[in-house]
Amino acid sequence: GTSAIFYTAVNICGNGDEIVAAVNLYGGTFTMFKNILPEFGITVKFVDPLKPEDFDKAISNKTRLLYTEVIGNPALDVADISAISKVAKKHNLPLAVDSTFTTPYLIRPIEHGADIVIHSLSKWMGGHGTGIGGIVVDSGKFDWTDEKFHLYNEPDGSYHDIRFARDLGDLNPLAFILRMRLVPLRNLGACISPDNAWMFLQGIETLGVRMERHCSNAQKVAEHLEKHSAVSWVRYPGLKIDPGHEVSTRQFGNGYGGMVVFGVKNGLKGGSEFINKLKLVSHLANVGDAKTLAIHPASTTHSQLTEKDQAAGGITPDLIRLSVGIEDIDDIISDIDQALKG
Repeated sequence: GTSAIFYTAVNICGNGDEIVAAVNLYGGTFTMFKNILPEFGITVKFVDPLKPEDFDKAISNKTRLLYTEVIGNPALDVADISAISKVAKKHNLPLAVDSTFTTPYLIRPIEHGADIVIHSLSKWMGGHGTGIGGIVVDSGKFDWTDEKFHLYNEPDGSYHDIRFARDLGDLNPLAFILRMRLVPLRNLGACISPDNAWMFLQGIETLGVRMERHCSNAQKVAEHLEKHSAVSWVRYPGLKIDPGHEVSTRQFGNGYGGMVVFGVKNGLKGGSEFINKLKLVSHLANVGDAKTLAIHPASTTHSQLTEKDQAAGGITPDLIRLSVGIEDIDDIISDIDQALKG
């Protein structure tokens, strides 16, 4: 998944170019955008994805890409893909969307205006936490012939001096994905292994069945936590009180996903005690597994971020992230309850 994101960025942007990205990204992606891409001469401006107008304000004549997650990790803010897409189209810029948390079972972002969709296959697509891989989907609808996309309109010395937006004939609409295959994928080395590809193909066959259970269990867990005396707040798009409920209902089909986040009373100390008391639920950084997983992002997945960056991404010291699995719902809730006692 990380390679899919990196390849998307360097397949569009070069030295001196800019990306406008959502601020509430997964910690690894945020670090890549804030610290790694600048080493390649690519600047990333971070904005609030819940305010499409902020994307508009941040765009300059150097901007080459807009980027967001459908559901932010871990704050679970839900981006309005259609609204952000309108901003992208206004400026003739591609919109890339990480749809890992939603999978195609909930939303197909291209139908909402996205040009490029990225998934970490290691999560719900594979479904069992046994393989590592990512995927990039090109809508084939974006016109790369605008001269500002120099990687597509100038001869590419790494591949027969082809101008990918102009010299492919009937394949010109596939310029992005063909260049990704022939330049970064071919030359930089991150390539999915055959055994992992086989595991993902097996997983995708049962994606719909598993996602139905993930969504159902997550809804019940969220509703239970909402009434729990040891919990100070809950975020889940399926809750009617959730700030992302309206846009999720409009964009998604078949449910609201398998992720729930909540705050434990007593803050950082309470969160740590909760994690250590879990028995059935596993303390792991992965998400999208068949088994329920829990983690404290502030001290793990997002610990490399400053307190200011954590706060900007909606990560509070008391936040617990649950990736709700497909076990019996009574077993999941029972384990959560016993860990919250005391």
